[in-house]
Amino acid sequence: MSKIRVVLIEDHELTRIGFRTALQESHEIEWVGEAANGADGLSLLERVQPDIGIVDIGLPDMDGIELTQRFQTIKANHPDCSTKILILTLEENEEAVMAALAAGASSYCMKTINFEQLLNAIKRTHRGDVWLDPGIAKIVLKHSSLTQDQPEIAPPQEAVPIQDYISKPSQLIAACPLTEQELAVLQFIIEGYDNEVIAKRLDIPAGTVQHYVQNVLDKLRGDDRTQSAVQAFRSGLI
Repeated sequence: MSKIRVVLIEDHELTRIGFRTALQESHEIEWVGEAANGADGLSLLERVQPDIGIVDIGLPDMDGIELTQRFQTIKANHPDCSTKILILTLEENEEAVMAALAAGASSYCMKTINFEQLLNAIKRTHRGDVWLDPGIAKIVLKHSSLTQDQPEIAPPQEAVPIQDYISKPSQLIAACPLTEQELAVLQFIIEGYDNEVIAKRLDIPAGTVQHYVQNVLDKLRGDDRTQSAVQAFRSGLI
C-alpha cells in the first residue's frame, strides 16, 4: 500500500517539529515538506502536490482560509492534483470553521488532537471523507440547522452527483438529485433528529426513513450524518 504524502504549513517551529517527528514514525505517512508561512506553503503545495496539506489557520502572512482559497485556484490549473487540505486551529471559532469549509478545506481539527486521532483524520481525509473534531462537528450542525427554508428545486432531467457541483452551488440547486422527501429528511438530519423522530414528524414508517437517510448519505457522499451536513452546506443546499 502506498504511503500518504503529507505537507505541513505551520509558523510555530516547535509545533512543526512535533508533527514531523510524530508523523515520520508512522509507516503509513511520507513526510514530503514543510513551510513556515502561507506564501512558501502555497509554492510547496503547487510544487510537491501532496495527498494532504496540513495548514495552520493562523499563519503570519495570510490565514489558512485565504491559503485554502488560493490553493483551489492553483488546483484548477492542475487537473491531476488531488491534494486535500486539513485545517489546524487552537479555537472552536464558528465563523472560521464555516469559512474554511466553504473555502474548500476537507477537514478541520484542533491542535490539541492526539496522534491516533490525527492519523485517523489524515487517512479519512485522504480517502475523501470530511473529518471534524466533535466540538467542530457540533458547530457545523448548529450552523446548518439555522436555515429552515429549503429553496424550491425543479426536478432534474437526470441525476447528477453532488460531488460534481461542490464549487458550483447555483448549478447544484438547479440539478440536485435529492427528491423532495429526501430534502425533508436531510433537514431533520441537520437538526439532529434520529430516525424514529423523523418517522413521526413525516408520518412514515421508520424503515422508509432509513431508506431515505441512506439515499441522502449516498448522494451527498457522506459516511455519516455530519459529513452529509458539511456536503450540503458546501453545495448550497442549506
